[in-house]
Amino acid sequence: MLVAETASLLDVHRKDREARIRKQLRKVELPPSPYDTAWVAMVPLRGSPHTPCFPQCVEWILQNQHENGSWDINDFGSSANKNVLLSTLACVLALEKWNLGQEHIRKGLHFIGRHFSLVMDEEIAAPTGFNMIFPGMLSLAIGAGLQFPVRQTDIDGILHQWEMELKRSVDGKTLAGQKSYGREAYMAYVSEGLGNLLDWNEVMKFQRKNGSLFNSPSTTAAALVHNYDDKALDYLNMIVSKFGGAVPTVYPLNMHCKLSMVDSLEKIGISRHFSSEIEGILDMAYSFWLQRDEEIMMDVATCAMAFRLLRMNGYDVSSDELSHLAEASNFHNSLQGYLSDTKSVLELYKASKVCVSEHELILDNIGNWSGSLLSEKLCSEGVQGLPILEVEYALKFPFYTTLERLDHKRNIEHFDARGSHILKTECLPYGINQELLALAVEDFTFSQSIYQDELLHLDRWVKENRLDQLQFARQKLTYCYLSAAATIFPPELSDARISWAKNGVLTTVVDDFFDVGGSKEELENLIALVEKWDEHHKDDFCSEQVRIVFCALYTTVNQLGSIASAVQNRDVKNHLIEIWLHLLRSMMTEAEWQRSQYVPTMEEYMTNGVVSFALGPIVLPALYCVGEKLLGSAVKNQEYSELFRLMSTCGRLLNDSQGFEREGSEGKLNSVSLLVLHSGGSMSVEAAKNAIQKSIVASRRDLLRLVLKEGTVVPRACKELFWKMCKILHLFYFRTDGFSSPKEMASAVNAVINEPLKLPS
Repeated sequence: MLVAETASLLDVHRKDREARIRKQLRKVELPPSPYDTAWVAMVPLRGSPHTPCFPQCVEWILQNQHENGSWDINDFGSSANKNVLLSTLACVLALEKWNLGQEHIRKGLHFIGRHFSLVMDEEIAAPTGFNMIFPGMLSLAIGAGLQFPVRQTDIDGILHQWEMELKRSVDGKTLAGQKSYGREAYMAYVSEGLGNLLDWNEVMKFQRKNGSLFNSPSTTAAALVHNYDDKALDYLNMIVSKFGGAVPTVYPLNMHCKLSMVDSLEKIGISRHFSSEIEGILDMAYSFWLQRDEEIMMDVATCAMAFRLLRMNGYDVSSDELSHLAEASNFHNSLQGYLSDTKSVLELYKASKVCVSEHELILDNIGNWSGSLLSEKLCSEGVQGLPILEVEYALKFPFYTTLERLDHKRNIEHFDARGSHILKTECLPYGINQELLALAVEDFTFSQSIYQDELLHLDRWVKENRLDQLQFARQKLTYCYLSAAATIFPPELSDARISWAKNGVLTTVVDDFFDVGGSKEELENLIALVEKWDEHHKDDFCSEQVRIVFCALYTTVNQLGSIASAVQNRDVKNHLIEIWLHLLRSMMTEAEWQRSQYVPTMEEYMTNGVVSFALGPIVLPALYCVGEKLLGSAVKNQEYSELFRLMSTCGRLLNDSQGFEREGSEGKLNSVSLLVLHSGGSMSVEAAKNAIQKSIVASRRDLLRLVLKEGTVVPRACKELFWKMCKILHLFYFRTDGFSSPKEMASAVNAVINEPLKLPS
């Protein structure tokens, strides 16, 4: 009873947590920004320069100063940083402008004075444009007669640096002698700190359709202070009406926040709990994409993230919309490029990898320059504003070489529960991040307990079927199960994982039987037994080895066939037997080629090789167990065959490329050696490997396109298993002949199945 009550209580907590996450997914709650609120408070009423246009913002400032004299909405307990200093100075300026809150002003000035050394410390992270905005506002405050309890030499030093920075920015030219658009955008973006030094008509060139400048309330308010504009005023009226006396640091930010949350949910492995909410967000993002809405298109990181998430979730998005970023020079000439924004470059790099056509040269170009730029950043200045591990990992492991559950664990362990987004002031729009982390930890920990139980079951199955007694067979149970648990990870898909792992073990045994363990008579005997299946007789075995192999096959396929048939509500056992028979015959063909020293053509080799690579029995039966109805007509469809061919081609060629030396020493032919042989001496081994690599890339790209394509006869959940296996193969053969190197996968096995999460204390 106690266990049941505890489980029930945990379930209630989990549902409450999921409900809070759902609420945030439906409506992003943006926190107030004291800095932006102060600038909006400084806007005068038109025709009445001594009256605030937004008195509710002034009132918010008066009501929300902390005891220490600062203005800050940070709940994480840091008493002072550059962000807080910037917000406090802006609030002091707003109160001084309307001659209100003298005690507030005094306390604010003293707070700034106590922490003024932070302003001069280059080692401390700063909001975007801090070195332009803070000194500019400091100059404005001094001009208004405010006195800071700071040494004059410190103030002079800050103002001198500002003047030098300003001179560089105003006079700055590109090498071609033309003004940089990125620099002009930056100057407009930080215009609060520049006042009358700017041509405000030039600044207004950056006004968006919603009336704002860069969706920034502070920049828009500063423009209104210096240059009246109806659309800008409408924008501020709209956000003050929406948010009350305290405005956020950027608006709208809904799409960026929501896409970031979808990305986070996928990265930490809990997106399946919020599928309907995610579908709603992506539908909206797709609508915005088709309309080329500014909320997506005007921000590099949001645009790249939208492209990647939409494409990987089956939406038809064209890479043409990223054409303006195909060249590095175009990025460098943007605001994000001028700011050297690593997040934008990383998002572009990740977007470039979801290529589904050889004609997507835009993505190739983006991938080349963004990858080079990220590598340069790591080698030189380091990476600012992003965990360095994220950049290193993205460069080291392309997304088609990653296992989801391994990625989930890594992302959970490095998850930023704070989730801040540094703009001109710190923004914490993802207040739900603590909830995401808690749910992900609970989900992963529960999954591991399931995986451990399943692995124990599989270990018993190996022993019960005497597979451990076969001296010729590699013992690869843990690796077979890793490939299942790390990709078909939801706890409820146990049948699919068990099917995948058992058939993985059996294909390894059979492969070794045909390679080294069995005589010609034994191989023929095994095939004859499978052809008979239920009609076989206990005296039909020519050896004990054949008896063990066939009985394991017979018992396991029958059991898995019964499970799959129950799920599909039709008999699919015969299809599973056919899959195995097809594999055994293809293996026999290769054995006969080797015995007779026959050299097949490349076409003969690949036609047989996509079957003999033995992915059929692993992947195809598991399709029946992922919760979708897979009709007999779909199994007979060309699309089903093509998915299998492309996946198996990737595997066959990856194996051949990495295992060329090993197989050559064993006297075996493969695609690399065949290309060299059939070239008549005109092709080197290196050239053959390059040709094989191009074929791998083309097959992987074509497979991804087919998996992502909507309206196909094979259900999406089934198609994804082909892609999951493709990713497993790329990881197993990433640098070595992985399946023949036991130590390669040891840490991965432990990470997914055994080792608990390591969370920062």
